[in-house]
Amino acid sequence: MPEAFIVDAVRTPVGRRGGGLSAVHPADLGAHVLNALIERVGIDPGAVDDVVFGCVDALGPQAGDIARTAWLAAGLPESVPGVTVDRQCGSSQQAVHFAAQAVMSGTADLVIAGGVQNMSAIPIAAAMTVGEQFGYPNPFSGSVGWLKRYGDQEVSQFRAAELIAERWDLDRDEMEAYSLESHRRAITAIDEGRFETEIVPFDGVAVDECPRRDTSLERMAELQPLLPGGRLTAALASQISDASAALLIASDRAIREHSLTPRARICHISARGDDPIYMLTAPIPATRYALERAGMTLGEIDLVEINEAFASVVLAWQREIGADLDRVNVNGGAIALGHPLGATGARLMTSLLSELERRDARYGLQTMCEGGGQANVTIIERL
Repeated sequence: MPEAFIVDAVRTPVGRRGGGLSAVHPADLGAHVLNALIERVGIDPGAVDDVVFGCVDALGPQAGDIARTAWLAAGLPESVPGVTVDRQCGSSQQAVHFAAQAVMSGTADLVIAGGVQNMSAIPIAAAMTVGEQFGYPNPFSGSVGWLKRYGDQEVSQFRAAELIAERWDLDRDEMEAYSLESHRRAITAIDEGRFETEIVPFDGVAVDECPRRDTSLERMAELQPLLPGGRLTAALASQISDASAALLIASDRAIREHSLTPRARICHISARGDDPIYMLTAPIPATRYALERAGMTLGEIDLVEINEAFASVVLAWQREIGADLDRVNVNGGAIALGHPLGATGARLMTSLLSELERRDARYGLQTMCEGGGQANVTIIERL
């Protein structure tokens, strides 16, 4: 079967809520990485077969197929189409999967995959609540099939994170220690310039804005729980943020015809589902499934990126999978660096590839929890 390769990957810095990227139109955020990617690789943009972008809460400036809008806003050829994907938090990781599948199927040779999100402009879950004006308070109310299967219980990531902490008996102290380490790793990575080769600065913003240099266990302990009587606080959750990222996925034929040098081979792509009420547990079965399908063991994986939606998500996954946390989110995760929803999957992939190269390591695995109780897994091999 034909293979799919990552030729290059770039991203903007991740801007904090209300920070340096908050006033940027999402189309311009996306256009920025598209132009940077085309320029770095040096290909004719007209040779691109498709642009697949992830974006959640596709309202207002993010509506109307942001993949296409961003490509056109970048001044790139009108002949190249674009499509926007919503697999919730894993949207741009799924964009990479769709791009790789197109290449592997032989129906495309060059596909740009990525994502964009301006959470400062369009609040999180805006698409979930906009239906209130039409008589739909959430996506589930009124569905006979849903109510028959799951009842009218609350469906939210906050409740899910609490349920996970309870089920795996994760106490607040353990989660706060994990979160503090995420900030420490992110700050070290920034100070050592580990992200510099992957970041394309935007209007003077050149560094990830979210890591908190002044945080501490004492400050975390002062925070109130997100839910009454709960264990999770804002310090144990990913940060609202703004960013974009893009990768060029190519076939072997395109590599030859365009004289490209691939940075990685995509070894495995898959997605699995789990309980939608627990919502955030799917990386556990998805990781097991991916390793089995790839014929690999966890010991062969040099680095893992698992999205830090909440500290409880990663720690429950670690307990079940047995991963060495020294190989997981080595440069910090979304608790420190931010989680710009539709862009995070591509951001993680970009950073995973850079760190594999920095360490001269071989295999990396990425997984993300997603709304609806889903998870994607990608395994890449550095070349």
